[in-house]
Amino acid sequence: MRRGILLAALIPAAAVGLGGYAAHRAGWIDLLPRPALASERHDHGPGGVHAAGEPGSGHPTAASPADGHATHQAHPTEAQPAASGQRRILYYRNPMGLPDTSPVPKKDSMGMDYVPVYEDEAENGPVVRVARGRLQTTGVRSEPVQRREVVRSVRAPGSVQLDERRVAVVALRTEAFVERVENVTTGDRVRRGQPLMRLYSAEVVAAGAQYVAALNMPSGLTAATPDGARRRLENLGVPPEVLAEIERTRRIPHSFTWPAPRDGVVLERTAVDGMRAPPGDALFRLADLSVVWVLAEIPERDVGAVASGQAVEVRPRGLPDRAFEGRVALLYPQLSASARTARVRIELPNPDGALLPGMYAEVEIAASGGGGAAIAVPEGAVIDSGTRRVVFLERGEGRYEPREVRTGRRGGGFVEVREGLAEGDRVVVAANFLIDAESNLRAALRGLAAATPAGEDSQ
Repeated sequence: MRRGILLAALIPAAAVGLGGYAAHRAGWIDLLPRPALASERHDHGPGGVHAAGEPGSGHPTAASPADGHATHQAHPTEAQPAASGQRRILYYRNPMGLPDTSPVPKKDSMGMDYVPVYEDEAENGPVVRVARGRLQTTGVRSEPVQRREVVRSVRAPGSVQLDERRVAVVALRTEAFVERVENVTTGDRVRRGQPLMRLYSAEVVAAGAQYVAALNMPSGLTAATPDGARRRLENLGVPPEVLAEIERTRRIPHSFTWPAPRDGVVLERTAVDGMRAPPGDALFRLADLSVVWVLAEIPERDVGAVASGQAVEVRPRGLPDRAFEGRVALLYPQLSASARTARVRIELPNPDGALLPGMYAEVEIAASGGGGAAIAVPEGAVIDSGTRRVVFLERGEGRYEPREVRTGRRGGGFVEVREGLAEGDRVVVAANFLIDAESNLRAALRGLAAATPAGEDSQ
């Protein structure tokens, strides 16, 4: 039984073998590769075409004669001068960008055709030519170079503070007693000349008596004049309103009213009825909030970009829906040793009193660095390799030239170009990575082609 099974398996195999041998003898197929004839040998290098039916493959085509000897097809002509009006092909490069060239058409290992490189492309030097179809599909876009203000925003935290020039303290120059404090408390708004308290001072009364006597003295009886007595009262800090009342009534008031020296808000009140007020003690502290300061702390690296007069936008955290416009009034001349920050002062009008001292705020300074308008391009136009910065100039008809530039300030999506470009040049601002890759590839291929002997493939 085993012998029957073995015979059943061998008979079909023998039939297939005899059929293949007969087909080979008939010239239908080649069972084994044959060496190429001397007339068919061409030096293609390792990158030659090896697919069946293609030049240099060593296999017959579908039109091979039945005797099994394949007729060799004409090999593609190597780079030769083209007819008049046609572009001359110098060599063919690898379609995937590999450093491999060929003087004749060929395919890579994946069956992709090598790309021809024409003589006019090689003679353009660094200029890169890109087909219009590729430009449209990749979205390459160019813009003219213009002069513009390069402004970058410097953001820093800040806080609302009092304007030091608008703060006043009510204090006496002589000892006195507070008879009565008016209905004024901390946080109240007062106006200049509004009564704050009523005082009694023995020294003021004595100086006032001398002043009244000098006023009542007939002129010419003595060398003393009222001016000396009045000057003493002024030195004691007696308000002008009290002096005017003494001159008008020629009487010495037992006590006098002390008015508010300016408009503002009462920040502090220490005066109480009946207290003894020593000279120099602050009885009231007032502040005018119609203008306030915002003190911002900017990092040390941004100090050079900030200058007085620059526009500032302030957004208090307590008023997130409001933005206040102002300008840099002062950049303080010292840095914080611990925080490595510099203080900037911004003055803001505060007519409605919405900005309160102590509020935190976000400050944004439109810093230009003081350079004025300069030649600038969009940030996307500059290719920064770390050691050099390159832009691509549009030369028309799909030609682009790489140009090395020296950049400066950055801000607002633009980069200042200090060297390498002129106003009016057109630079690529979008999809320039494609042209950069093409430029690098062309440079590598030019060097490879120059190093390759004529008529030989690059290895």
